[in-house]
Amino acid sequence: MAPARDFVGYADHPPDVHWPNGARLAVNFVLNVEEGSEYSILDGDDRTDAALSEVATPRVPRGDRDLGAESMFEYGSRVGVWRIHRLFHEYGLPLTVFASAVALERNPAFAQAIADTEWDVVCHGRRWIEHYLLDEETERAEIAAAFASIRDRVGRAPEGFYCRYAPSVNTRRLLVEHGGFRYDSDAYNDELPYWVEVGDTPHLVVPYSLVTNDAKLVGGPLVTGRQFADFLIDAFDELVAESAWHARMMSVGMHARILGQPARLRGLRRFLDHIAGRDDVWICRRADIAAHWRATVPPAAIPRVSRGAG
Repeated sequence: MAPARDFVGYADHPPDVHWPNGARLAVNFVLNVEEGSEYSILDGDDRTDAALSEVATPRVPRGDRDLGAESMFEYGSRVGVWRIHRLFHEYGLPLTVFASAVALERNPAFAQAIADTEWDVVCHGRRWIEHYLLDEETERAEIAAAFASIRDRVGRAPEGFYCRYAPSVNTRRLLVEHGGFRYDSDAYNDELPYWVEVGDTPHLVVPYSLVTNDAKLVGGPLVTGRQFADFLIDAFDELVAESAWHARMMSVGMHARILGQPARLRGLRRFLDHIAGRDDVWICRRADIAAHWRATVPPAAIPRVSRGAG
């Protein structure tokens, strides 16, 4: 059965949740690691991927290698991931990695760097491809292969799953059937986790955001790291103000080939300085959010009408 739509959600009565230490806003930083897993002529695809790069419009004919776009992706894995890695170690902050399996296979040094931290990993597919273009059997195989690859290279299994752009109508059911995933983030429709029913199985969704995301920095509308910082600060301050009413969650999406550029990273540093030292905010991993929600808002605590479907 295809997923149903839910236009109501929690409405004006969300769960009265406190995050650990009484915080009312959870902030989760997500580093998307995709470089090397994108569409590539060398991998048998019909084009070079230039998505979320410095090139707004492809310049090389489809079917030919775009060496410029390839090089921009390589910047992310050669330079950007390490700049972001250093920054989060400098601030002593947790991080979630949305990892495409092939990207880690082709960058074993960074896979080991993740293994050496307590960062959590969300499976971003085996490759950075659109799952909604796959038939069911191919998608099932892709999910299983991605899970095994990330587990083997990082030394711990990914708990969550997130597709490129959007899932297929089968994705959530296939994740539940696989049995290794405890939640997915293939939704942009809320600022709190929520439960759905997949068949007879309760399944947790931890929504993501393409709004507070560095994708805004390529192709417009934002241009500078300072503008990105101001945008994040405005979102953060508003969510803190709203938290007197009920708990909220803020996801900050990052890409090594985008925010790993020095001028842009300076904007992220401004945002980290803005939120540093606050005792009313929980900066955490995505797995921590999922675990806290399972412990405090189990499926039985949510009226059936509020659960949505999947």
